[in-house]
Amino acid sequence: MKKITILLAIIAIQTTVFAQTTWKNDKMHSHLQFTITHLAINDVDGVFKDFDVTVTTTKPDFSDAVFNLTANVASVNTGVDMRDNHLKTAEFFDVTTYPTITFTSTAITKVSPGKYKLTGKFTLHGVTKTITMDLWYRGTVVNPQSKANDAGFQLTGELKRSDFNLGSKFGPPMLSDEVEIKAVGEFAEAK
Repeated sequence: MKKITILLAIIAIQTTVFAQTTWKNDKMHSHLQFTITHLAINDVDGVFKDFDVTVTTTKPDFSDAVFNLTANVASVNTGVDMRDNHLKTAEFFDVTTYPTITFTSTAITKVSPGKYKLTGKFTLHGVTKTITMDLWYRGTVVNPQSKANDAGFQLTGELKRSDFNLGSKFGPPMLSDEVEIKAVGEFAEAK
C-alpha cells in the first residue's frame, strides 16, 4: 500500500510539473502598437484595438511557450479617422479581403534569463513570412483582484511593408518601409 501511495504521489508531481498551461491576454492591460516614419522626419503610432493572444507552455519560465495571435485589422487606430479609413482600403490593409493579422510561433530561443528570440509565421495582407522578434518575459505574479496567476510580456521587432505588399504606392520618404512593432500585455492563466 505504501509503494502505491508513493507511486501515485510521484505521478501527481510529474503531472503537475509537466502539465500544459494556457494563458490569455487581459485586453484591458494589453496593447498592440506599430510605429512608422512619415516624410523621414516624424514617427506616427497606431494600434490594433481588437486582438487575442493565447500562450501555451509546460515550463514556469515560458522557455517552451507557443504564442498565437489574431488581430482584427479593421480595429486599426492612429487617432485620426481620415487616416484610419485610408489604412482600411485596398491601398493598405484591404480589410474586406484580409480581415485578420495572425502570428503563430514556431520556435523560442532563450538569450538570457527572461529574454528570448521568438520566431514564427506572420500573416499580413495575404502574405505569410517567418519573422523573429525579441520577447521579454517580465514575470508572473498573483493578481490581487482575481487571485489568479498573471504573466507579463513585451514583444518588440521590425517588419518591412514591402515584404507584405502593403501600401506600395507610398514608398520612402513618404512612409518608411520599416515598421516597428511593440506588443505588451498581461496574461491570465486560463482555468
